[in-house]
Amino acid sequence: MFVIRLANGHLLVPEAAVSGDGRVMGDAYVEIGPDDAAYAKLAPVAISQEEHDEQRRRWRDGDDELRRDFLDYLARHGAEGGWQQ
Repeated sequence: MFVIRLANGHLLVPEAAVSGDGRVMGDAYVEIGPDDAAYAKLAPVAISQEEHDEQRRRWRDGDDELRRDFLDYLARHGAEGGWQQ
């Protein structure tokens, strides 16, 4: 997850909900403004929403090639993956 700089200057910061025994229950983004104590530290590493969207698009485009490779592997080796037991 990334720190995302919004058009209004605020940041979307990843935050995890953790149970009492330390298990991660879920991830989310919270919006913080310049008045937040963590803002000065996080702002320099933030990416724009457009950069984030472009990165996600590149990942999805890369997924197509990976999916084709995986399906080709399955076609050649079957569901067992070619492993001899």
